[in-house]
Amino acid sequence: MAGVSVAAVAVPTAIAYAQIIGFAPVVGLYAAILPLFVYALFGSSRHMIVNPDAATCAMVAASLTPLAAGHPENLVSLSVLLSLLTGLFCFTAGFFKLGFVADFLSKPILVGFLNGVGIHIFLGQIGKVFGIPMKAHGLLGSLLEFIHLLPQTHLPTLIVGGLTILVMLFGQRFLPRWPAPLLAVIFAVGLVFTFGLEAKGVSVVGALPAGLPPLGLPKLDLNWVVPLLGDALAVTLLSFSNAMVVARSFAAKNGYEVDANREFIALGACQVAAGVSQGFPVSGTESRTAINHAVGGKSQLSGLVAASVIIIVLLFFTGPLAYLPKAALGAVLIVAAIGLLDVEEMRFLWKVSRTEFAIALVTTLGVVALGVLNGILVAVGLAILFLLIRASRPSDAVLGSVPDLKGFHNIAHYNDVKTWPGLVLYRFEAAIVFFNAGYFKQRVYEVLSAYPQTRWFIVDGGPVNSLDITGAEMLKSLSEALEKKGIRLGLAGFRTDVKKVLEKAGILAKLDPGALFPTVKAAVKSWQAAHPDQDKDLKE
Repeated sequence: MAGVSVAAVAVPTAIAYAQIIGFAPVVGLYAAILPLFVYALFGSSRHMIVNPDAATCAMVAASLTPLAAGHPENLVSLSVLLSLLTGLFCFTAGFFKLGFVADFLSKPILVGFLNGVGIHIFLGQIGKVFGIPMKAHGLLGSLLEFIHLLPQTHLPTLIVGGLTILVMLFGQRFLPRWPAPLLAVIFAVGLVFTFGLEAKGVSVVGALPAGLPPLGLPKLDLNWVVPLLGDALAVTLLSFSNAMVVARSFAAKNGYEVDANREFIALGACQVAAGVSQGFPVSGTESRTAINHAVGGKSQLSGLVAASVIIIVLLFFTGPLAYLPKAALGAVLIVAAIGLLDVEEMRFLWKVSRTEFAIALVTTLGVVALGVLNGILVAVGLAILFLLIRASRPSDAVLGSVPDLKGFHNIAHYNDVKTWPGLVLYRFEAAIVFFNAGYFKQRVYEVLSAYPQTRWFIVDGGPVNSLDITGAEMLKSLSEALEKKGIRLGLAGFRTDVKKVLEKAGILAKLDPGALFPTVKAAVKSWQAAHPDQDKDLKE
């Protein structure tokens, strides 16, 4: 039952998603079959359904449309080549155990990207629902063209598209266990057939070739390989990240783990399978996986059943699909696009972190204004920039002792905090490396200006998990500069590997031997021993 339910949704959505790229509808079905068999053999998720996916298809369309130059035969060859290259990248990443790369697409980027893709798909399909020819691209251009052409709306087409959307929404609301896209498509086919709407100008899919997908490779122009490498890498990253989000979500619900590196291999095999089926790159699909889980699928057997049902459709039921109106496909995609919009998550990001909200918003606007590929590149670049800013300007603190609390704490967070005149305890919350060594030195001088009576300046090495030669040289020059001012630079609790860097660089020997302490507490006790007039009460 789970497999049949998955197929019921996969058939209309696969046909619709093929339209995003510009393929004949049957190509979507071709791309939906073999990856299901292959993933059942290699995948580690018990529930995930690998099939054509809206976000991946939008990226594929952005990659291939300029190169195809309006020639359908080029589009097929380019799509197959892109699938093979994507599969090769997946295999390579799995072999070298690069599953962690999915983490570079952070939650704000994924939320913003899917929002942008949702708007992108919506604008691309609204013309089909209204029966008007739209050619403009981008948010502003598409809106202006839609407003300009709105008086040319074809009323029968709009009625079919509007009713299809209503049937889908009704099914989702009142029949959650039924495949809403299938109900809507059957309704639309029945509408066209019963009232002869094709003769009244409602555009339909037309006759689909019956039979299984032709396995093999079309004629490939190897001159396309280099232009497609960057696109294939982007599709690999997006497809894998999307699949991992889906796989991990349903694995967590059911108490098992998925292997990221094995998923790379499995997804690579699926991409090759889609390519030899004359299809296009695929990914893990949230909607079909959710249906599989809801109906009771517990293993990849449901995926095998779904693939078998799609084969039966291709062999025996392509006739009724000829009456499928393109407005209904547009309606299916519009509902899917609306489902990609996550307003609640954007509100959550705004509440928790304005920076990450900005990353999500820029990603959304970038995808809509610059296209899918350029938008995600801008977003990833922006995220890396924020990461570098955070790493190069980490938080820091002057520390003190708080009554009834062990250890040493940020004096800015407590009122009743004890410090020692002449002694400054300083914590730098990051590794000290080439891009923040200068900032560390700057912050030390700023702290010293706030505490002009300082004689010992102790650096808490607990958070300093790494030190490079630039950081080591900086500590040496800082120690020499402070020594001239009569201030001892002390290092407390530094890790063994960090001290080895100082030792190998010959810097440890040049530091005052009495300025190295195993812990911050040992440094404070040493200060108190040298200044017996100060209070020795230190919380154990």
